[in-house]
Amino acid sequence: LPTFYANTVLQNVSNLPFRLQKLKEMFISKFGSAPKFYVRAPGRVNLIGEHIDYCGYAVLPMAIEQDILIAVEPVTTQVVQLANTNSLYLDFSTNVNNIQINKTKPQWHNYFLCGLKGIQEHFGLNNPTGMNCLLDGTIPPSSGLSSSSALVCCAGLVTLRANGKTLSKVELAEICAKSERYIGTEGGGMDQSISFLAEEGTAKLIEFSPLRATDVRLPSGAAFVIANSCVEMNKAATSHYNIRVMECRLATKLLSKSKGLDWKKTLRLHDVQTKLGVSLEEMLTIVEEVLHPEPYSTEEICKCLGISLEELRSQILSQNTQDVSTFKLYQRAKHVYSEAARVLEFKKICDEAPANAIQLLGELMNQSYISCREMYECSCPELDRLVDICLQFGAIGSRLTGAGWGGCTVSMVPTDKLSTFLKNVKKAYYQSNVQRLAVENNSLFATKPGRGALVFVEA
Repeated sequence: LPTFYANTVLQNVSNLPFRLQKLKEMFISKFGSAPKFYVRAPGRVNLIGEHIDYCGYAVLPMAIEQDILIAVEPVTTQVVQLANTNSLYLDFSTNVNNIQINKTKPQWHNYFLCGLKGIQEHFGLNNPTGMNCLLDGTIPPSSGLSSSSALVCCAGLVTLRANGKTLSKVELAEICAKSERYIGTEGGGMDQSISFLAEEGTAKLIEFSPLRATDVRLPSGAAFVIANSCVEMNKAATSHYNIRVMECRLATKLLSKSKGLDWKKTLRLHDVQTKLGVSLEEMLTIVEEVLHPEPYSTEEICKCLGISLEELRSQILSQNTQDVSTFKLYQRAKHVYSEAARVLEFKKICDEAPANAIQLLGELMNQSYISCREMYECSCPELDRLVDICLQFGAIGSRLTGAGWGGCTVSMVPTDKLSTFLKNVKKAYYQSNVQRLAVENNSLFATKPGRGALVFVEA
């Protein structure tokens, strides 16, 4: 194995030995033989830097303990059989030489197929190995904690190992980021990067083009608490996410053209800043000068760029945004450039560790949330209420994390207030609602930076 695939050092991931044994027993019961190896990939929480990775900007996530765990047995037939410990997710099998990914129904097995196909295509595997796989997941689905990307990463690592291939962590992250787009989500790469590059005890500043990760030591006097709004949001099942990606892409085109750049070759808002050689603050001024706050119709966009509606749809828009008639460009660009600046300021404060670091970081988280809610419009009433409750009961900063429109919040809470904070938030948000009360135990928890993807080999 490559050196980064840690082998059977289990103590740092609580409950994992028990889960591995249970998974082994279920695997034998299901397939009639024992698994040869196991792969684990963690979920993540993004502390700050929302909806900016696909614009080319750095983000600041950390891995969490919740994960996807897969038991694997390579087989001589060229068939992949997938099963899940959760009976809600149906079994699936397919020939490894005929991978079909259904974008219209983002079912769980399609995310596995994304990782499988990504590795197959990277190596040009003509006769890939068949596999029996049993999956166990502890990441709440559609919660904004990257359950789908963790599954893609797990599947990529499974396929790599089963076929006797090796890659660096960075290469794996980049392949898995690209392959998740087979499902139709125009993501940016944060989730896959932190899943592979995470290290225990530290968050990471993840930068792109080229992909690199830098340790960010979080302040010792605060805990990060994740709270699930219990509103599910699947990025691939709606067009919300891809509309935002397209709005940023269109803002890129209009800003580029207004400044005399080659707008056809300028793809991301970060590229505009780089080509102009200006600061993030100057980019915010340019947005004010060039774009108007009123929504842009497709006709106005075509007129600004000097292209036809057919060219707009075929050359710029994604498949599931073809019928959108208006786009908000000013608001989305304002969020991206201001959020990118907040990420850098967050890291700077962590590095310098001033006496009031926790207060300063909390203010940045709160600013991020307001921008997500008002400029990017990716919140929802339940998230708004949950953030208010968290701030009311002692959080210094609180914000939505993940794509939004549901999912989780992340709050920074002084460690001496943690126990009363958890008790009060449980009472105010979960115990006041019967449906939320049913999932309360898995919905509110303090977390620390966890470790990245691993392979465990049967002794």
